[in-house]
Amino acid sequence: MTGFFRRQIAIYADYHRDGRNCLMHIIGNPILALAALLPFSLVPVTVFGLQINLATLLLTPALLLWISFDVAIGLAIVITAIPLLLAAAAIASHVSVTWVWVITIALIIIGWAMQIVGHQYFERRKPALLDNPTHMLMSPMYVFAKLFVALGFRSDLAAIIQQSPAQTPHGSPLYASEGRADLGQRP
Repeated sequence: MTGFFRRQIAIYADYHRDGRNCLMHIIGNPILALAALLPFSLVPVTVFGLQINLATLLLTPALLLWISFDVAIGLAIVITAIPLLLAAAAIASHVSVTWVWVITIALIIIGWAMQIVGHQYFERRKPALLDNPTHMLMSPMYVFAKLFVALGFRSDLAAIIQQSPAQTPHGSPLYASEGRADLGQRP
């Protein structure tokens, strides 16, 4: 696990202390990923004689980046990305271009609504990527890190993502008894 990944996941965790917000991300992230992949699934490309779509080509560098940050989490994301790529390709091949865009817009609205509700009502703060756009790349890593920790596989990650916000860079006030972020307005 790289030092950059450790620092970013600790900062990202500070924005995601409420379990309900994390649940919104578990559901909303794949919805947003599908929305991002759908339009690019319309564009066929040939790479080294292999017929794929632009979604697969564009997602590959991100998948490689996630693997470089943490091999196990990166591979888990790859395994999850495959059905999303297949679903996007299936939708794109069975509906018109207009319907691809209608579905994409609907998925974006649903996915972002979940992110906004999770942050606004449960965390009481703006989404992490508004402070740092690279956190868009941290979101899938965090979801899988939480899953690995919950399954008892990664005590090294547990120490990072479960520490109190006061211990993380750019920490925030807490309720000492609950280890949760202050529900009041943040500066």
